[in-house]
Amino acid sequence: MTEESKSDLTRKRILDAGRSLLLRHGFSGVGLSRILAESGVPKGSFYYYFASKEAFGTALLEEYVAGYLDRFDALIAAPGPAGGKLMRFWDAWLTEAGQAGIAGECLVVKLGAEVADLSAPMREILDRGVDAVVDRIARLLRDGAEDGTVARVDDPEATARMLYAKWLGAAVLAKLAQSDAALLMAREETSAQLAPTGAS
Repeated sequence: MTEESKSDLTRKRILDAGRSLLLRHGFSGVGLSRILAESGVPKGSFYYYFASKEAFGTALLEEYVAGYLDRFDALIAAPGPAGGKLMRFWDAWLTEAGQAGIAGECLVVKLGAEVADLSAPMREILDRGVDAVVDRIARLLRDGAEDGTVARVDDPEATARMLYAKWLGAAVLAKLAQSDAALLMAREETSAQLAPTGAS
């Protein structure tokens, strides 16, 4: 194994351990010593990869956003109408067959409000990530209006942003209640809102 690949694996181990901890405890609730213990990496090695805890958080969120967008793109890559692709994305928020859905792993839900007050670079990464998700939803709304599987809306971008906000809010409520009920309600309301005219 090359030094570069060992280095990449160590960096990934730190990020993976940190992500798991941040999902459970938030950014402020996890110190470097906890991340180091979880990843099995000495303190000196941590600073080889990240200049500070904020730099670590920035790298973690960049990786998270890229992975989230890749997952979204994979969900909608299959052929088929835009309406079905949108529903696949919403369904992916739900827990299925013991696998955590998007809502349960969402760092926007977990860290959005916290890092907005702590770190401008981390806030900006999440904000750009949200914009990219909203852009994809808006594109599907436009495509769905064209192929007849989604109701036509006056402003796809504004509708996409409000739909995403609805799902983020539902994810917060689901976390508080430890139940998918709010997400299931969001799915039902979204389906009704986007149903094309004349659909049963």
